[in-house]
Amino acid sequence: MMKNIQKRIENKLTEHLNPSYLEVVNQSHDHIGHLGDNGSGESHFSICISSDRFSNISSLERQRLIYDILTDEMKFIHALSIKIKNV
Repeated sequence: MMKNIQKRIENKLTEHLNPSYLEVVNQSHDHIGHLGDNGSGESHFSICISSDRFSNISSLERQRLIYDILTDEMKFIHALSIKIKNV
């Protein structure tokens, strides 16, 4: 099982998107015992991000870009909330 998913998310998004703002919150503690809780404490996350890389692409393309960057991590994440702040 993959460990330190929050740190991996932060590192990958920083490396690939050079965000001007990035907040990654592990919300797994709010979902203990719920569907998708794998007991790892790293199954539910929210991301708030702003990056110049999002200029001139649709919101769907922005989300796809993030999911593509986090392909490996998504194998272990049950829920990912993404909020993209205006650049």
